Amino acid sequence: MKKLKRALPFLTVALALALTACGSSGTSGSPSDTGQQGGGEKVIKVGATAVPHAEILEHVKPTLAKEGIKLEVVTFSDYAQLNPQLVDKQLDANYFQHIPYLDNFNQQKGTDLQWIAKVHIEPMGIYSKKIKSVDDLKSQGGTVAIPNDATNGGRALALLAKAGVIQLKPGAGVTATVRDIVQKPGNLTIRELDAAMLPRALDDVTAAVINTNYALQANLNPTKDAIFLESADSPYANVLVVRKGDEKRPELVKLAQALTSDDVKQFIEQKYHGAVVPAPALAPALQ
Repeated sequence: MKKLKRALPFLTVALALALTACGSSGTSGSPSDTGQQGGGEKVIKVGATAVPHAEILEHVKPTLAKEGIKLEVVTFSDYAQLNPQLVDKQLDANYFQHIPYLDNFNQQKGTDLQWIAKVHIEPMGIYSKKIKSVDDLKSQGGTVAIPNDATNGGRALALLAKAGVIQLKPGAGVTATVRDIVQKPGNLTIRELDAAMLPRALDDVTAAVINTNYALQANLNPTKDAIFLESADSPYANVLVVRKGDEKRPELVKLAQALTSDDVKQFIEQKYHGAVVPAPALAPALQ
């Protein structure tokens, strides 16, 4: 009996370790550890911003389920975290960014993330609670808030230039900065803010140039509420992005195909009424 009493603590520890090991086989690990569940079901974890990206991903879940693929959508409010988490293998893919943003990230970080599908375009807009026309910015000036990341900031400046509010140096391109402004109304100030904060800044600034996903989250309708809107032929297609080497991973190819399907095109057109425009195209390597 004494031997049994002495053995009980060791048996308890061993049992606890066994239960812990069994409980660790869910979806809490890295995607490479959780790519397959019981019964052969493949699991892919995709990071996205809430609107419209996560909504579109949710729409294709049933399609992928029929292919034996479980899609887990991880929603982020701070899109700056999405590429680093993909690089660190916390995600299998992400869907939030346009190609100039991806190219800039790869250049700045020395990474080699790859896009495998163009899904949609979100025309960027100029919004205001204080003025009714961009002509008021030209004549009255004021403070205009823009995104503070390189590519979206440059895109916002290009939109202000297209609206005739400012002029940029020739060839400034998608990474234009406020230093590239060569002409503007004398009393116009450009204020750079985190993109997610821009809708909330509308009470404090004359106007703000806002990404459509954040406008939609703030119940702003780009086609009705923007005082100036990027044209539908914008080159800023939002893309599905993976790590280099995963471009032809079967379950990610199935996701790319689902996101560029006629079904998703119809879903986007019916749900967003022109605020989001389909741009379905697979990467050349997958066509």
